[in-house]
Amino acid sequence: MNILIDNKSNAPIYEQIYTQLKAQIISGALREDELLPSIRSLAKDLRISVITTKRAYDELEREGFLYTVAGKGCFVAPKNVELLREETLRAIEGHLAEAARLAASCNVSAAELAEMLRLITEED
Repeated sequence: MNILIDNKSNAPIYEQIYTQLKAQIISGALREDELLPSIRSLAKDLRISVITTKRAYDELEREGFLYTVAGKGCFVAPKNVELLREETLRAIEGHLAEAARLAASCNVSAAELAEMLRLITEED
């Protein structure tokens, strides 16, 4: 498990942890029933507050990505990968629709918009 904290990011630290863990679960990098580092251990490794780590784990558990076993720790929850993928695709479509509306309001063509997207994906 690899978590990187970007102190220059506008995203809160708990959200960075949440987003990265969720992405690793969806991609299969973290497998079903895999034990995650304890909240204290992850906080120590990342040199952040235990409260911050707990908030990220709580959010993941609330959304069904993790489950907790008392005295044993937090584990990756069994998931319906197709459902997660569909939810993600819907969110992407929403963002793209908003980008298309904004582009239209500025007379940006579909070709220019596609080129912007191509350049952005090459940077990542």
